[in-house]
Amino acid sequence: MNSAAVPLPPPISGFVSLPTDPAELERLSGAGIRTFFRIAGLWKLDIVQQMALLGLRSRSTYFKWKREQDAKLDHDQLERISHVLGIYKALQILLPDPAAADAWVQRPNSAEPFQGEPALELMIQGGITGLFAVRRYLDAQRGGWA
Repeated sequence: MNSAAVPLPPPISGFVSLPTDPAELERLSGAGIRTFFRIAGLWKLDIVQQMALLGLRSRSTYFKWKREQDAKLDHDQLERISHVLGIYKALQILLPDPAAADAWVQRPNSAEPFQGEPALELMIQGGITGLFAVRRYLDAQRGGWA
């Protein structure tokens, strides 16, 4: 990763409408973590990158989730996964070649929000705000909201 900081958009709120009920969060967690690991595999993300996108600090928690393909995710983690899924979906629509779509997050990008860095750099450095910025950029490219 490049040590130069990628500028982030202003903080956002309310983009992803996720439940706050603990039972509903738990119900969504298993499917969410399994989906995340499938996308991470397609994007060829290493463990550190995956942990950063999930907002995880504990390697033991990461390996437990990976092994069991289940988790008790909090609201923040589900929001992160929701953005990853939105990014994945937008790329599949914009780039009909699955290999190109999956490689996009790792390739340097000259578009304004990325400043020559791969989108993954903004997604990792920016946390939820960075994930949101990449998702917003891709949705705008496909004619969605901006």
